[in-house]
Amino acid sequence: MVFGFEKKRVGLIAPFAGRVVPIEEVPDPVFSQRLLGDGYAVIPQDEQTTLSVAAPVSGLLTQVFDTRHAFVIESESGLNVLVHIGLDTVDMGGIGFTELIPPGSQVVAGQPVIEVDVEGIRGSGRNPITPVVFVEAAPVAEVHLTCGEVDTPTTTVCQVTLV
Repeated sequence: MVFGFEKKRVGLIAPFAGRVVPIEEVPDPVFSQRLLGDGYAVIPQDEQTTLSVAAPVSGLLTQVFDTRHAFVIESESGLNVLVHIGLDTVDMGGIGFTELIPPGSQVVAGQPVIEVDVEGIRGSGRNPITPVVFVEAAPVAEVHLTCGEVDTPTTTVCQVTLV
C-alpha cells in the first residue's frame, strides 16, 4: 500500500452452473456493446429445465425487478452488479420467475435469489443467456474473466479491480 491508496478487488461467481462467456458474446447490443457496463454472461446447460439463480457476489440486494427477470446487488466495495436472466424476458411479465429473497436483504455469494423455469424461457423463443453486468459502480479499472464450463456456481469466474 502506497500513501493509503489500495485498489479494491471483488471476486464474482457464476450465478448457476453453465458456460461462462465474455459479455461481447451476448446476442444483444445493449449488453455486448457494454452500454450498461462491463461484465460477463452464463449460458445454462441444455439439460437444465429450472435454475436457482444465485447472487454472484455478497452484498445488499438493492433491487428485484417487478417481473423478477433481473436483480441488482451492491457489494461492500460499492460495485453494483445486475443479473439479467435471459434476453427479452421482461416481456414474460414474471411468468416462470419466483422471487426467493426480498429486496433490502443481505445476501452471500451463491445464495439463490430467483428460481426460474428455463424450459419456459426457451419454449417462448427467448434466449436464456444471463448477463452479469457491473452498473453504476465505482470505476472499474480491470476485469479478469475465466471462461468455460462451470459445474458449481461457487467457482470464482471474474475478478474486478476498482479504481
